[in-house]
Amino acid sequence: MNLNIDRETRNIVYEYMPKQSTLSELAEFFSSFSDVTRAKIICALSISEMCVGDLAAILNLNQTTCSHQLRYLKEKDIVQDRRVGKMIYYSIKNQKVADVLLMGAECMGMIPA
Repeated sequence: MNLNIDRETRNIVYEYMPKQSTLSELAEFFSSFSDVTRAKIICALSISEMCVGDLAAILNLNQTTCSHQLRYLKEKDIVQDRRVGKMIYYSIKNQKVADVLLMGAECMGMIPA
């Protein structure tokens, strides 16, 4: 194969390119943001911890849909829950998740950097 880049650049790319498994995990992580409902939930939980009922009401979502998306986000290790009596409260598990969403909005020019 005839490449236009020099050998040194090619070797640097080969050296620093993540493994396929790492790239797959990264793509899976970013897919969590690819659904509008999940993005809404992540935004809301970045502001405050909430129970499903409150989250569904504030975001104007069906409670079943909200629960389904929260389960997905929990499986992806993006949200966590805590039980207080019969109530379950959800929150962002890691502040860096909210930061990723914020950086995405900045990249799109939606908010000033």
